[in-house]
Amino acid sequence: MTPAVEKDSLAFLKINPVDVRWDLNDSIQPEFKSNLDKLVNSWYAQNTFKTKEYEAPEEAYVKENLADSVYIKRIESIPSMFDLSYNKIVRNYIELYTQRRRKQVEIMMGMSEYYFPIFEEILDKEGLPLELKYLPIIESALNPKALSRAGACGLWQFMYSTGRMYKLEVNSFVDERRDPVKSSYAAAKFLKDLYKMYGNWPLVIAAYNCGPGNVNKAIRRSGGKKNYWDIYYRLPKETRGYVPAFIAALYSFNFHEEHGLYPRPNQFPEVCDTLMIQEQLHFDQIAQFTKVSKDKLRELNPQYRADIIPALNKSYSLKVPFEAAMEFIDNQDSITSYKKDYYFNLKDKVVNPRDRYQKFAHVAPTGKTKIYYKVRSGDAVGLIASWFHVRPSDLRYWNNIRRNMIRVGQNLAVYVPKSKAEFYRSFNSMSKGQKQATLGKNYVARTNSVNSVRETSSASGDYVYYTVRKNDNFWTIAKKFPGVSNYDIMRINNIKDARSLKVGQKLKIKLRS
Repeated sequence: MTPAVEKDSLAFLKINPVDVRWDLNDSIQPEFKSNLDKLVNSWYAQNTFKTKEYEAPEEAYVKENLADSVYIKRIESIPSMFDLSYNKIVRNYIELYTQRRRKQVEIMMGMSEYYFPIFEEILDKEGLPLELKYLPIIESALNPKALSRAGACGLWQFMYSTGRMYKLEVNSFVDERRDPVKSSYAAAKFLKDLYKMYGNWPLVIAAYNCGPGNVNKAIRRSGGKKNYWDIYYRLPKETRGYVPAFIAALYSFNFHEEHGLYPRPNQFPEVCDTLMIQEQLHFDQIAQFTKVSKDKLRELNPQYRADIIPALNKSYSLKVPFEAAMEFIDNQDSITSYKKDYYFNLKDKVVNPRDRYQKFAHVAPTGKTKIYYKVRSGDAVGLIASWFHVRPSDLRYWNNIRRNMIRVGQNLAVYVPKSKAEFYRSFNSMSKGQKQATLGKNYVARTNSVNSVRETSSASGDYVYYTVRKNDNFWTIAKKFPGVSNYDIMRINNIKDARSLKVGQKLKIKLRS
């Protein structure tokens, strides 16, 4: 019996010949080069890396002119699950990285010492090729705060809708598209879904950049071909260089020494620890009790947009240098209570609309004391303001009055001089005539004609009768009788149309006491 031959379970990792296509050629899009410069030379990169301490190799770099066969041989030696290709387009991007943008590549190599272990762990956990760790090199130049003109954000450049689709939280305080760990998990799930669609990594990488819709259109326009280079010229211009740039980045990082490229040292701590925060914290509070600066907290936790960890209903992670983790735990109570009212004012944060009237706040005038006046029948805003010698607009402001609407029994706040507070408080027990007398006015209405007003008694109170004259209206008549409104006159005389008033008409008016 012939013994069974053990099958090599890693046969899929065997290196494939490089796909060389000499007929393909294209120039690098200017936007790609400008974006690379902008992202790497951003404030973030300049303040994160000790570029002044960097020492270049002793031998000055001499521009190379390598033969195509050298590049092909080196690419063939890279163990990869991708079908790596070589052509004039790929060569252009390799020369961009290794010759024309050397400083930017060295800075990205320094950042990769911090970010690549994060990417590799997550890609390995999700069962994806580790070479995908080079995607953020092309997408964001390893800048977690990178923001494209289209609104894509973070290391993996997620659009808002795609980020939400893959459960990334985005709000005023948190943008998990900028979280290195959570965005990497989301990117791994997205790449898995794309691979199920195409089963071809170059197409997956292209679709990651421009979306499956554009890749599907390019496939259809090319007659159903599914090789990246067969649909190259059918893709959007900004996406065409995406796969060549990916291959060039993979090559440059694997053969950086051959080109005299070396990582620039970064300021990231060698070892970090992650703490779970369960209540609101500001970076200033943490920096006050630990040796970690606010800028360092921002670098390690780029997902927090306003230096605030909004841990109200759930926990949020905080990454700190390892030596600061114990320091934080020892001082946690002091950290969370430090200036809490200053950083997080929770008063009146959520208000019941029914309580808004009672919770109205106004600015009190200086040098005055507040008293309350209880509204009685017949009172009006202008009348009350005249008694207390204040402006009607102030009385409305202090009491949140709209359209002069007040109600009997309502307590109105009034600010008066402190020396006269007791005198004004006594107005609550005065009659209307007495309050009018304080203004030097007689309460009984006067008219130019003795026959126009006649007083009569009734069981329900005192009435007068007024004879309508030329140019009178209900409002001008009401002004002759303090505390009486035009609506009062119309109601007591059973008049519904204000325009029905006629000269010589007798109106019954109830006097206010």
